[in-house]
Amino acid sequence: MVDVSETYLQRPLVGILTMHDSEEQFRGNRANFIDLIRTGYEMGVSICVITMKDLKPRNKRIIAHVYNVPSDSWSQQWIAVPHVLYNRIPSRSDEESPDVQQTLQACMRNPQIRLFNPSYFDKWTLFEWLNKGKHTAKYIPLTRKMTNAEELETLLRTFPVLYLKPVRGKAGQGIMRVRRAVTRPLRKTEFRLSVQGNRASQLYKTATVSQLWTRVQEEMENGEYIVQQGITLARHKRRKFDLRLLVQKNGKGEWKLTGIGARLAGKMSITTHVPRGGSIDDPEKLLASTFGWEGARRILLRAKRAALTIARQIEKKSGHLLGEMSMDMGVDTSGSIWFFEANSKPMKFDEPPIRKKSLQRIVQYSLHLIRSKQAKAPGTVTTPF
Repeated sequence: MVDVSETYLQRPLVGILTMHDSEEQFRGNRANFIDLIRTGYEMGVSICVITMKDLKPRNKRIIAHVYNVPSDSWSQQWIAVPHVLYNRIPSRSDEESPDVQQTLQACMRNPQIRLFNPSYFDKWTLFEWLNKGKHTAKYIPLTRKMTNAEELETLLRTFPVLYLKPVRGKAGQGIMRVRRAVTRPLRKTEFRLSVQGNRASQLYKTATVSQLWTRVQEEMENGEYIVQQGITLARHKRRKFDLRLLVQKNGKGEWKLTGIGARLAGKMSITTHVPRGGSIDDPEKLLASTFGWEGARRILLRAKRAALTIARQIEKKSGHLLGEMSMDMGVDTSGSIWFFEANSKPMKFDEPPIRKKSLQRIVQYSLHLIRSKQAKAPGTVTTPF
């Protein structure tokens, strides 16, 4: 263990928060961390990786994992507690553990530390916040907590398609679709449940809501779920698609759109997530196939405005300091915008221009926090999402 160079210490210092690993030293997307560290290096900012095991907010010095850009090598070194902490703890279970929560709360109370994006989002809480917003409620599909068969039956009378989503899921894991259908030639109603797998979905058919609910409960595995009205999304060559938007704060601490991508659903998938069989495509091209090029540009502009409005509402209601979030939005066949999900720890955007700007924005916002006197978001709360 050695002290870092004077040059390293003289630069603004940012720490990427993650979890300890007994074999690899730390967990998380190492390539993603290196990309961010390299971007910081080019912008005159020192960025290191800090595990929750080593983070001691009251200490003057802590152990960090430092990546040497010129030599492409890692080392463990003593450093001062960073000016800014960027939360990339890789799982909810890690983040919600008592020890981690205690340390995160200590960081948020420390006036010398700027910690942003302190926790994962909870889907149900997000929809509650956005439904209460004067300017955000219009983007929200009807959403309820999934509690019993009666609730499911009531919604199926109104909406022929419903989506069931785990409150704490990510990347499309655990999503189900319920469709009410009329069979021929007997014209009997049946219920079709599609369960998202790794690449394709598995279909179950039931004759009654009671049978459907039994199957749904087996898939839920005692986890909390929300149920949401199905939106008839615009399609490209018979495949539905949605938009992925990345919003981040810039060097002035203002929410800005970093970029918009599109995800085209796999042929056997009920979601557009790439890990579940979806593919990346150009949003303007996909929208233009239905709405024309001018219509596509108008929709993208409205999606941008919606994303920024939603980001401000989420941060306001959370009471925490947020610096970035990705969003999933749908466009229905009439061109209306719908909000589906927000992620406080965005996955890497594969579109090169968005990727490059996203890394720069993290560094720029960190510099803003360092240079400003603001240590916390207004109305800091001490309970996790």
